[in-house]
Amino acid sequence: MSYLALARKWRPRNFGELAGQEHVMRALTNALETGRVHHAFLFTGTRGVGKTTIARILAKSLNCETGVTATPCGKCAACKEIDEGRFVDLIEVDAASRTKVDDTRELLDNVQYAPTRGRYKVYLIDEVHMLSAHSFNALLKTLEEPPPHVKFLLATTDPQKLPVTVLSRCLQFSLKRFPPGMIMKRLTEIAQAENLDFEPDALRLVARAAEGSMRDALSLLDQVIAFGGAKLTAEDTRTMLGTLDRSQVFGIIEAVVSRDARKVLDCVAQLDERAPEYRDVLAELAAVLQKVALLQAVPDLELDEAEDIDAFRRLATTLTPEDTQLFYQTAIIGRRDLELAPDSRAGFEMVLLRMLAFGLADAGTSAASTTVPTPTSVATGSTSRSAPAATARPQKASAVATEWSAIVAALNLNGPVSQLAAHSVLIGREPGKVRLNLDAEGETFRRPALEEKLAQALSAYLGEEVKLEINTVGAASDTPARQQRAAADDRMQNARRSIDEDPNIRAMRDVFGATVQPDSVRPSE
Repeated sequence: MSYLALARKWRPRNFGELAGQEHVMRALTNALETGRVHHAFLFTGTRGVGKTTIARILAKSLNCETGVTATPCGKCAACKEIDEGRFVDLIEVDAASRTKVDDTRELLDNVQYAPTRGRYKVYLIDEVHMLSAHSFNALLKTLEEPPPHVKFLLATTDPQKLPVTVLSRCLQFSLKRFPPGMIMKRLTEIAQAENLDFEPDALRLVARAAEGSMRDALSLLDQVIAFGGAKLTAEDTRTMLGTLDRSQVFGIIEAVVSRDARKVLDCVAQLDERAPEYRDVLAELAAVLQKVALLQAVPDLELDEAEDIDAFRRLATTLTPEDTQLFYQTAIIGRRDLELAPDSRAGFEMVLLRMLAFGLADAGTSAASTTVPTPTSVATGSTSRSAPAATARPQKASAVATEWSAIVAALNLNGPVSQLAAHSVLIGREPGKVRLNLDAEGETFRRPALEEKLAQALSAYLGEEVKLEINTVGAASDTPARQQRAAADDRMQNARRSIDEDPNIRAMRDVFGATVQPDSVRPSE
């Protein structure tokens, strides 16, 4: 007897055997029990989540000899023939191979005729998005108003490619991916029913590799059985799938956390002996860090990774949340850029070294050791600029720095408070007090909140708590704002004088009668 693949052998025969997709099962069951069955259904979802399986179960429910029911008997001739794929009134069409409009018209020519054996003639069109635009147009009228004995069941992995006119004529059900825990449970049931000798970790690896597809999981299980023979072990499964031993990933992260570059490179050397796909290694690294971040945010969270929970919790307490986020971002960006590296191992090593170089613990040390220029350097015309006053408390200002324009430049103010300072001039300074005259031009900036911000900036700059005493005067000629305007005017006059005295410009005036547009002159910085 020929071998039947597990994905076909264990295909659900009724709604009760379905794993997951409860939202679809509930809607279809209620429709069948109340007799409100729509004439067109659209099942969408990724590969291997049950689109065709649900469509066939629905076809059985409609044509079971016991009547329209949500629980087909599975024993009558109609149910058996549908299970065996030879029911004459279930017309299955692969749209990927019949995309032409002539194929669709040929299919619809028989719609008007009554079913031969069953209660309904059911058209199951798989990968319906592959039909051509003309095929969809030919299908529209029949899809909207089919004969009472016809039902359309459409399935697709790419509903975005379907015309809106088709979507509006169907009841659409979006099938979800299966979580690894549900796939693991189903694989365990099947392995026990097949009398397989297996390690739970082997099935867990298969469930994770299936990426939400139950059919892929069963196909991989078939492959593992062929590879491992009498016993399904985690080691054989890992070798067959080409997946990484997660303990090596934990070891790499722990080496990075310990800031031990030698240990990190040793881990990479051990990993390289298995000739892994480093793109997949970075994906696994990011997946582990994502679980760690979840545990840091919600410490009592239950993870599916029961076998590695202790390692996850250990990393969650060792790493800071900032480091976790930084390492995760570094891993996914490194994975994206891996193809740009000289070779994949070099790219992987650089990702890990980048984690070492930009770890937040080291960044804090570097920031603390940075030298902040003092106010004196600004007042004496040094090219270095002081850090913002709000983030540092430099040494007390020297007498040279009492010149107000230099002080304003050193404060690094922004917004309206900078305008308040620029339209003021220093009159005097006493212990705990700074007296300013405010130009009438700056009167609009005299507000309590801005005065408070300026006082705070001056206090940080001078190294002592000071209060402001501001008096408004008609005009103050020596405010920083007026000085800046005067300097700008001088630069403009010099620029225009330079243009006027340029021999080439003079020659063009004399020969061609050229004139200089005053607004076009700009002084060089």
